This record gives sequence, structure tokens and C-alpha cells, in this order.
Amino acid sequence: MCRSIKTLRPPYSEDVTDDDVRAAALQYVRKISGFRAPASHNAEAFDRAVEEIARSTAALLDSLEVRGSRAS
Repeated sequence: MCRSIKTLRPPYSEDVTDDDVRAAALQYVRKISGFRAPASHNAEAFDRAVEEIARSTAALLDSLEVRGSRAS
């Protein structure tokens, strides 16, 4: 739980997958909640938070304009 969430935007990362976004969301929710794996009575809220953060992260990355980066 002490690993850093890696930067997912260019030029730091060029080929970001859905799995990369979900892994970052999962790590974030683990850090914020303090649970590596939630108890069964918290699993639904935990999983919902991961999915919502993954969607928001993907939307953010899709809408960022990185100036000065070179198009391939």
C-alpha cells in the first residue's frame, strides 16, 4: 500500500491501458480507506468507488491537452 501511483499521462506513460487506470484507482481507494481488501459488508462500496474513480481518471486523461508533447 505504500507504492506510489504512477503518472498515467504523456510523456510519462504513452500506452495507458484500462488495467493501468483501474490499478491506480484501486491503489487510491486502498490508501484512502485504509483497507487492502474490504470486509464483505464494505465490498460493494469499495468496488463502486474503484469503478467511479477509474471512470473519472479515464475521462481526465482523455481530456488533457499536454502542450509541448510531440505527436507520433
